[in-house]
Amino acid sequence: MKNKADVIIVGGGIIGSSVAYHLLADGFTGRIIVFEKDPSYAYASTPRSAGGIRQLFTTGINIKMSRYSLKAYQNFTRNMAIGNETFEIDLKQRGYLFLAAEKMRPLFEKQLKLQHQNGILSEWLGKTELVALIPELITRDLAGGLYCAESGYLDPYTAMQGFIKNAKHLGAEYIYEEADCFLAEEGRIKGVRLKDGRAFFAPVVVNCAGAWASGLSSKAGLPLPIIPVPRRIFMFDVEKPLAKPLPLTMDPTGVYFRHEGRKIIAGYGEEEKPAIDFSWKRSEFEEQIWPVLAQRIPNFEKVKVERGWAGLYDYNTADHNAIIGEHPEMKGYFAAFGFSGHGMQQAPAVGKGLSELIRTGKYETIDLTPLRVERFAENDLVTEDAIY
Repeated sequence: MKNKADVIIVGGGIIGSSVAYHLLADGFTGRIIVFEKDPSYAYASTPRSAGGIRQLFTTGINIKMSRYSLKAYQNFTRNMAIGNETFEIDLKQRGYLFLAAEKMRPLFEKQLKLQHQNGILSEWLGKTELVALIPELITRDLAGGLYCAESGYLDPYTAMQGFIKNAKHLGAEYIYEEADCFLAEEGRIKGVRLKDGRAFFAPVVVNCAGAWASGLSSKAGLPLPIIPVPRRIFMFDVEKPLAKPLPLTMDPTGVYFRHEGRKIIAGYGEEEKPAIDFSWKRSEFEEQIWPVLAQRIPNFEKVKVERGWAGLYDYNTADHNAIIGEHPEMKGYFAAFGFSGHGMQQAPAVGKGLSELIRTGKYETIDLTPLRVERFAENDLVTEDAIY
């Protein structure tokens, strides 16, 4: 029947499409329907992100997911080609750099040891090494920086489109309508009802709706500690170009910056106030970001802001990490949201993991159990020493 499937995925962005793609690529033969309310993806979180790919995490699960996903993105153009259509994600492995004030050094050195134990090629850079990496950098208030050369950034929109088009190519059906609520009976998921009133049924429903996911879950009586939080990014040009391409650099203030072609993009961590808000103001750059940039790199004293935009985090207020797995109170209902800004960079690992869990009932490649729904009730949170 037209309204029946084997798996329904709510949210057709990079997470939902990675799940659909991996299920089919791994041999799943059932019918998969993906519901996405924004056919243009104009307000999807991934293409509005900074596109960062990093390994500098401090929990085993995030490190494993990031290493797996980095390898997937390194081979993305080759492995995801469909005939003559390729997806050039423009992966720039220029490094990921956390600048550190002296008081931050002990924490960063602790993180360095943990990362080395997990196979991350991170290193501590002193002031001389920082200037060798970024010649214009002002280091007088810095002790050094934590750096990973194999990390960097990519084109997030093309990565998302690669998963979408490959999922469709393998047989996933995309319906561009908004899901209104989940259908359930006696503790088991039954399907979804759309805003237009139509009902679709499946024994497995995966909630990949990002910033809107917690609303759907709460509507089903299954609230989780996720809120939508806007994050704003600004693109600007500089009068005097920098000598070298930038790694994605995080200042101790929380302001970050990187190259975007010949231009620069920058953003910062704002207050965690829940809102679905895509507005931005030039004054935010001038008041919050520009003063930090100008004191860190003299070339940023004279800039021309070309544009700005805002995207949404599905922000986990409890421990800032993803919620992945089957809900213990609703058989067949799977969560894949709450990434708090890490969704794009972890999408390959999430898709692979959920493919295994749905098809076989267990994880095989990476054990994502630490990110289970139950961890909140069990007070077994996954906490990073530093979250950006």
